[in-house]
Amino acid sequence: MAETTRSTATADATSSDTRHETPLEALSSYCAVIVVGLFILTFIFQNFVIPSGSMEKTLLIGDHVLVDRANPTQPTRWSPLVRYRTIHRGDVIVFLKPGYPDLFLVKRVVAIPGDRVHLHEGYVYLNGQRQDEPQAAHPDYSNYNPYRDEFPDVPTVQGQGVEPVWANELPSHIQNGDLVVPPGNYFAMGDNRTNSTDGRFFGFIPRENIVGRPLLVYWSFDEPEDDDEHPSMAGRMQQFKRVLFHFFDQTRWTRTFHLVS
Repeated sequence: MAETTRSTATADATSSDTRHETPLEALSSYCAVIVVGLFILTFIFQNFVIPSGSMEKTLLIGDHVLVDRANPTQPTRWSPLVRYRTIHRGDVIVFLKPGYPDLFLVKRVVAIPGDRVHLHEGYVYLNGQRQDEPQAAHPDYSNYNPYRDEFPDVPTVQGQGVEPVWANELPSHIQNGDLVVPPGNYFAMGDNRTNSTDGRFFGFIPRENIVGRPLLVYWSFDEPEDDDEHPSMAGRMQQFKRVLFHFFDQTRWTRTFHLVS
């Protein structure tokens, strides 16, 4: 009798362990995964693709980067566990171009609030000291541009590609030949200095415009520079076909998981 009771108990335990998940429980699990995934993509990480060569050689055209959105974001009550870090000089940042609410750019922070900055012969001088920037392209004297390379000494003129709002505002921020960064703003430039439409042309970046910092390149595909800020459906389809047919031979495999610094 004792053996029969033990056998029945074992059978009940086995039956309990192999109980299948109900459709409602499965749906609940899938929804939880989706919610967590959306939270991560919306508030913590986001992916961007580099469309231009303004950050070469740090970032190449066709680099797909994972951007940390939470780290540079001001701390809030709902995210006490997310570590907040202020923006530092030298940080590569993704931000919304001032005056363009749907246009994301990526540049390197050169000066923070209170800094004094100017360029001479294409080299950056920060608070009176010439900067050693191994990541930045050397000035191209064969393509010398007085406004770009002697910034902000040379006044803006029509046809230089300077945003009109910045052309009017720029003189008020110049002191003794230096551009002085006001509170709550940052000055950023591309590493490819001679081929970068950056703070010299559109001005300061307000703190609230900064979206995040690129962490790593998770995929890099060798493709031509895209100057179209809003590509058409035909353009997107052409890009999709290029990736589909050349995924293996045009992927830069050596840049996979390349850290951005």
